[in-house]
Amino acid sequence: MSSPTLAVTDSDPVGLVADVLIIGTVQGTDGVLPAPGAPTVDAAFPGGLAALLTVVGATGRADEVVKIPTQGRTTAPLLIAVGLGKTDASGNVTAEQVRRASGAATRALGDDVAQVVSTLSTLDLGAAAQGTGLGAYRFDQYKSSEEGRALDSVTFVKAADLEGDGSASLTAATAIAKAVNSARDLVNTPPNDLFPESFAQRTADLIRGTDVELEVLDEKELAKEGYGGILGVGAGSSRPPRLLRLRYKGAKAAKKVALVGKGVTFDSGGISLKPAADMHHMTSDMAGAAAVVATVVLAAELGYPLEITATVPLVENLPSGTAYRPGDVLTMFGGKTVEILNTDAEGRLILADAITRAAEDEPDYLIETSTLTGAQVVALGKRTAGVMGSEEFRDRVAELARATGEGGWAMPLPEELRGDLDSKLADLANVTGHRWGGMLAAGIFLREFVADDLPWVHIDIAGPSYNDKGAWGYTPKGGTGVPVRTIAAVLADIAEQG
Repeated sequence: MSSPTLAVTDSDPVGLVADVLIIGTVQGTDGVLPAPGAPTVDAAFPGGLAALLTVVGATGRADEVVKIPTQGRTTAPLLIAVGLGKTDASGNVTAEQVRRASGAATRALGDDVAQVVSTLSTLDLGAAAQGTGLGAYRFDQYKSSEEGRALDSVTFVKAADLEGDGSASLTAATAIAKAVNSARDLVNTPPNDLFPESFAQRTADLIRGTDVELEVLDEKELAKEGYGGILGVGAGSSRPPRLLRLRYKGAKAAKKVALVGKGVTFDSGGISLKPAADMHHMTSDMAGAAAVVATVVLAAELGYPLEITATVPLVENLPSGTAYRPGDVLTMFGGKTVEILNTDAEGRLILADAITRAAEDEPDYLIETSTLTGAQVVALGKRTAGVMGSEEFRDRVAELARATGEGGWAMPLPEELRGDLDSKLADLANVTGHRWGGMLAAGIFLREFVADDLPWVHIDIAGPSYNDKGAWGYTPKGGTGVPVRTIAAVLADIAEQG
């Protein structure tokens, strides 16, 4: 899909040529109110917009979209009033409220809309632009007919007190939205077209023209180097596994960061077969890999002063005569052995190989993300990722995840659960054998493969990476692109703070 062209203006929005003019609304104590920042639009309507919005039933609640013909009061023939929700005690709204409203308004545009003017940018230019880029996302390459005209351009009205011309904010917002949408595209691509080898090719296409280097290990190289987890999980498929190694080194790089993302391009559960209901959602079991690849490309495009290496294992987990079995013992990269009690706990096996390899580069930080456990959804729901790992770094990542609007919650790794992973045959088992604390036990399993004293974090995105319900805010149905924005924010924070 093509993205709309974004621009900033300090002109009066009332007189700007467009198909649609977007304003924000808030939930006031006495009813709906136009959001601050667009007084000329309010003044263009007799009696002000509040009275008109009240008549048509607007409330200002988050994601609410109300369309009003302007009848010549503005150059744009249609006004869209989008709800921001409630303000804080000082009358302000958050960046996430602006981002979400901008996405909701963009999703509500008709197919005949080509040019838009938005005043949400007077509240937060970067958030408004990012919300537009995310809300404009469409994945329609498998449709036999076009679904309508795509949005061509959005002009954002500049706040009076904004320093500079706003171009830096637009550049960053556009790049971030592009990265998120790249991850969404990968997640939404069906597994007959996205498998380990084709994922590697798609990655090569994404990094073209950037300073990112790519190494691809095939099944022969994986066997030679002893990647037992990746080979074991991928043994049941006719399409063999791959391991991607992406490298980017920015100018004046002071810190080394390792990224790891789970890439199960389809997960049937293997011999421990999943139920048929909703198995088609397992096309999203490579969302961690998609996010990591997209974030490395983003870091290169924005020129982060970091040295970043991503290790991305790619497999299909299918049942067949060659598939690995419950009862098998796999020797992982680095020599540790794992008894397989459930072949549907496959993600941790390929991640164990990848984490061990990533740690050999002696990074200052390690960030891993994966659609690892259904227990994450049970514990935290569909929109909040579980964040585990080194306590100080874990808390830092969780806070940044919430600041981006993606959401994340710090979770413990209780020592008493480690004993439940003991095996009579091997160094450890891949599951505990009971249902309690499954998300935490998976994090404890991964911890066994993290080098001592390495600050690390595991982000379980089993729920947040894929939206199987209706669209909301800037989030479409299907792949969400979580946690690209979180990882990008962490990288930017490391670049600034160390």
